[in-house]
Amino acid sequence: MGRIKVFLVDDHPIVRDGVRSYLSHQDSIVVVGDAGDAPKALRKAKRLSPDVIVLDINLPSLDGGELAKRLRQIVPKAKLLAFSIHATEEYVVRMARCGVHGYVMKDEPTEHLLDAIKQVFKGGLHFPFDMTDAILAPGSKPSADTEGAGALTDRERQVLSLLAEGLANKEVARKLGISVRTAEAHREHLSRKLKIGTVAGLTKYAIQHGLTSLR
Repeated sequence: MGRIKVFLVDDHPIVRDGVRSYLSHQDSIVVVGDAGDAPKALRKAKRLSPDVIVLDINLPSLDGGELAKRLRQIVPKAKLLAFSIHATEEYVVRMARCGVHGYVMKDEPTEHLLDAIKQVFKGGLHFPFDMTDAILAPGSKPSADTEGAGALTDRERQVLSLLAEGLANKEVARKLGISVRTAEAHREHLSRKLKIGTVAGLTKYAIQHGLTSLR
């Protein structure tokens, strides 16, 4: 497997330089570029097609949440990792609902940023543990046309399929290369989204919607 291509977005040159310097010394990482504002970020990200974008949420030219949404459209395969000085639930939940895959505070040890990059690159999520419930809480009731199997993300379908096959959270995590905590969060989210509280119920749902080979 090649190195993880990382793109940095931060309006403070000293932060960009510091993070770039640290990541450049990691064998598994290559920093393919950086930007100090939203227009440059959008233009460069489209051209460079990074694997992970480390995104400051307080840019002068565009709100971080709105930039995250636009990046999701321009580079849909890239994983977005919010990087911020703000540690409050309000900021974390808002960025999660704007499509980022993780959230790291700037006052954390730099190794935490590296761990988060690797985790989201593998398809996992990286959010503060004590905010998981708030992140997973539905912002509004789904409409009738978004309910059902079509409303599930690709990752949720994978988790549901493995649960239906009888795998425990730890086994699901190992299969998908994510943390047990993330697997548990996906299972809880599935239960809330589908309004099904038992594994038996989830299994029945997976069979009915063709999400498992079980019959």
